Amino acid sequence: MSEKKLSAHAVILAGGRGTRFWPRSRTRTPKQLLNIVGKGSMLQQTVARLAPLVAAPRIWTVTNSEQVATLRKQLPTAARKQVLAEPIGRNTAAAIGLAAIHVRHAASGDALLAVLPADQHIAQPEKYRDIVRAALEVAREPGRMVVLGIPPTQPETGYGYVERQGEPFASLGIPVYAVRRFAEKPQRAVAKEYLASGNYQWNAGMFFWRASTFLEALKEFLPATYALLEELAPHIGKRSYETWLKRIYPQMENISVDYAILERATRQPGAPRVFVIPAEIGWSDIGSWAAVYELLAKHPGANVFAGPGQSLDAEGNLFWSPDKFIAAIGVRDLVVVETPDALLICPRDRAQDVGKIVKALEDRKQKKLL
Repeated sequence: MSEKKLSAHAVILAGGRGTRFWPRSRTRTPKQLLNIVGKGSMLQQTVARLAPLVAAPRIWTVTNSEQVATLRKQLPTAARKQVLAEPIGRNTAAAIGLAAIHVRHAASGDALLAVLPADQHIAQPEKYRDIVRAALEVAREPGRMVVLGIPPTQPETGYGYVERQGEPFASLGIPVYAVRRFAEKPQRAVAKEYLASGNYQWNAGMFFWRASTFLEALKEFLPATYALLEELAPHIGKRSYETWLKRIYPQMENISVDYAILERATRQPGAPRVFVIPAEIGWSDIGSWAAVYELLAKHPGANVFAGPGQSLDAEGNLFWSPDKFIAAIGVRDLVVVETPDALLICPRDRAQDVGKIVKALEDRKQKKLL
């Protein structure tokens, strides 16, 4: 394929459940299919941000079989045929590999890939698109892999970090750095050191590379999964595809792309293969109800109501009850979320523990609440 005609495709990863957003987030209507902040669902916002860069027929969405019907309804018509349903969850390395062989088939050759989560908030979409353009340009060179890094604003212990090295490798109007290493979620003291150094960014899980670059890296670092994908590839577009997918996919390694490929690639000798672009774009992964409060509160201590309400001597609360009037008296720093069949009440600083409730419901086989 001619370099000038090398088109960009987007791969949106939308298979998660978002258990920390229970009781709104359920198996068939997970976080990414809900309106959490802004207009439209998080998936729809992700697609809308891409619209000036990637046409709908080149948007691929990877999800699971339980969510596929609801998800398709939220996509532009031209993107609905590009929904790939995993028969079983196998983490991001396999999901991206599945998308890569489909893009290769559709493009009849190579293509650029922007791999993006479906459930992130970005407050500065224009700046984001400028950075995505730069990332795709860097990734155009065979063998290069690019990750967006979010400049940290606090010593966060819940994210992985990317350490950059030296001076910018390239500019393109936006600085691009070689990656020294990927760091695991740190202890708080270590996170403070990362923040003070100025050389670390949060790993936002947004990646850019050629389809061929990714598949070659998969062949290098996960050869068994690569071989299974190549076994599946000839069945794309044929009646035999679903049968082969169900047979092959469960055999793939259950590992994230970060651990499987990116971390290993940075440890290889020779010229840099992995690059990071710092992206100060108003990013949030909206990982819990507490994060929703931080985004929506007009000032520290403000109460956030998703519906009608009135407060008296109350501050720092998030009330999500669109259809009922809430009167809050003398309460502080709570999260209250109502759905027709469930009510969540917890302190804001315990919002990360909502997933534990979901696990308990699973253990008790309370399927109606999942």
